[in-house]
Parts: sequence; C-alpha cells; structure tokens
Amino acid sequence: MIVLLDTDVLLDVALDRAPHGEASAELLDALERRPGRAYVAWHTIANLSYLLLPRRGRTGMRAFVEDLIAFVEVSPTTTESLRHATRLAMRDFEDAMQVAAAVACRADVIATRNVRDYASSPIRAVTPKALLPQLT
Repeated sequence: MIVLLDTDVLLDVALDRAPHGEASAELLDALERRPGRAYVAWHTIANLSYLLLPRRGRTGMRAFVEDLIAFVEVSPTTTESLRHATRLAMRDFEDAMQVAAAVACRADVIATRNVRDYASSPIRAVTPKALLPQLT
C-alpha cells in the first residue's frame, strides 16, 4: 500500500500534538519499516518547515525534515499535476494539490486527520489511527 502523508499528520508528530500525535507517530514508524511506500507532496515540506520553524528552530526543523526524508519520498509532481489540482472539485486548493501529488505517486490512500475535506477526492483519505491496522 502506498501512502501519501498530509501535512497535518507530520505536524502532529513534529509538535507532539495531543491526542493525535501518538497515532501519527505509530503510522510513521510503520511506514519507516516499509521503504518506498510513503510519500509527501513537495509543498508539504515547505508548509511544514514554515510551521515548525517558530516552535523547533532552524536546526530542529531541518533535523525533522532530514529524518523524514530518510524513508519518505517526495511525490514526482509536474505542471500537469498542478493543472489536475485546478480541475478537482475541492473547496481547499491545498488539499487538491495533495490529491494531485497522491495521483502522481500512485498512492492508494491519503493519510490525514481531515478526512471530511477529501470527500470528493478520487483517492481515499483515512486517519492515521484507521490506517494502522491496514499496514500490519
């Protein structure tokens, strides 16, 4: 199973946000044991770094990203991927970009806490807690 990780899942781990951080950390641990099965969108890393910088500082933010990309790949998106995102009937354009990245890496699922925002996504969205049993 190929999983695209939404930004909120990564933030839950990086900032240890209760009550979601534990399930998200377990998901990352499970994916780390399955190299080549986890992806992020390119813009996720930019958003993540912007949001982590005030809380973790430059060194902490970069260390988190480096640890993450040791087992998570960046989805191979293109200009056509962005065009695809503009055509999706989704309210939040950033979520549409996540879907386009998921399509580009042939993800089976998008791991997110915001499942409701992906109701019209052509790729199924699942919470980390619900996804974990499917990976074991």
